[in-house]
Amino acid sequence: MRIVFDSNVVIAAFAAHGLCHQLFETCLREHEVVLSAHILDEVERKLQKKLKAPAPIAREIRAYLETHCALEHANPVPRDACRDPKDLPILGLAAAARAECLVSGDADMLILKKWQETAILTPRELYDRLRRK
Repeated sequence: MRIVFDSNVVIAAFAAHGLCHQLFETCLREHEVVLSAHILDEVERKLQKKLKAPAPIAREIRAYLETHCALEHANPVPRDACRDPKDLPILGLAAAARAECLVSGDADMLILKKWQETAILTPRELYDRLRRK
């Protein structure tokens, strides 16, 4: 299964050893995680600004993601596709990647529930879905 992770979930996966970490590691092992340069930039920037991670650590995490995830470019998305225009590149990536699901903690994204053929799920929803399989 191809899965796109929003930057907030990727950051949570590296910030603590909770559900997001477990889910992300499982998806890396058993599925194909798809990210974009946009998501990598956001992860690196927010790790430094919000979590005060030293720049070398943020770069190391980015390098890890570049090595272990598929990187793709986003398709264009109409401006009115979602409430927050900052989410458009993530929706565009999900469409371009033909992802089965997009995992996010962003309320503006989650309210959509689906974008084209991609289910938009919380980390818990994907975790529960994978456990049922």
